[in-house]
Amino acid sequence: MKLGIIKYGLGNIGSVFQSLKIVGCTPIIIEKPLEIKNVDKFIFPGVGNFTRSKIILDKFGWTDEILNAAINLKKPILGICLGMQLLAEWGYEGLLENNNTKTEGLGLIKGEVINLKNIGCRERIPHMGWNTVMWNNSPPLLSGIPSNTDFYFVHTYAFMPEKKVEIIATANYSIPVTAIVNKGNIWGTQFHPEKSSKAGLRIIKNFLEYI
Repeated sequence: MKLGIIKYGLGNIGSVFQSLKIVGCTPIIIEKPLEIKNVDKFIFPGVGNFTRSKIILDKFGWTDEILNAAINLKKPILGICLGMQLLAEWGYEGLLENNNTKTEGLGLIKGEVINLKNIGCRERIPHMGWNTVMWNNSPPLLSGIPSNTDFYFVHTYAFMPEKKVEIIATANYSIPVTAIVNKGNIWGTQFHPEKSSKAGLRIIKNFLEYI
């Protein structure tokens, strides 16, 4: 089984790479879109701006290859932070860069990515630091991890999936914040598992072994 990390210029792949090494995997760094075909599953990290990231994905051919791998080839994908948000249909971050009302995402999971303040958050923005994540069921990505475990967050926007069933876990930050999404082979975490100590490493290991 070959696991890859997409490197498109706006992701902190160093810490993700080291986390995978710790759990016993030497990942492949995917630096060109067509290289996605060389892996069985892949991690899609991201740090920064939704619109700027999507422009890069479209311009250099990443969008088509990610969609083909996830939809047609059913390869498991794990989006992390901005990588999770880009799984959505639409995002509102960075709109002045292309003068649109909203930016089209990958559309792998229906929903929108909205500023925390605009969905009622009363806490300091960005949401930064450790926060408790809660879930009811135990999907394979969370195998061996109890609900109410803390993970590390850094974000200003939140993914609001259209279908509540695709929200696997939430965190409370004066409002419920989507922490994990899932639709079939498509997974996303708003928090950074690679920066979340033993529980985060377990999530990475679970994606490697069970998804």
